[in-house]
Amino acid sequence: QVQLVESGGGLVQAGGSLRLSCAASGSIFGINAMGWYRQAPGKQRELVAAITSGGSTNYAGSVRGRFTISRDNAKNTVYLQMNSLKPEDTAVYYCNAIQDYGLGYRSYWGQGTQVTVSS
Repeated sequence: QVQLVESGGGLVQAGGSLRLSCAASGSIFGINAMGWYRQAPGKQRELVAAITSGGSTNYAGSVRGRFTISRDNAKNTVYLQMNSLKPEDTAVYYCNAIQDYGLGYRSYWGQGTQVTVSS
């Protein structure tokens, strides 16, 4: 099992910045892609950004140029630097990790951290 613990959420004014962190622990062998998803009230969970173990990244169009995902493989931690935040970025942000255990893949989720952007 893999445990994911997020931190760094909070309340910020529009135009401000936050940095989210997600630390993976447990049976972390084979973790390749890690990413951040978000879910706003009444909406489906959506991908925000993802990064592979090799450093390839993917961003949602709505955050490209404002958010940056990075990863420290030695610390098994993924970060999401969020700049120029907008009220529409308000959501619960979830960390996700995909593990290749040899016979298939497992997906793990963190507990979520609230990000609130005031106008």
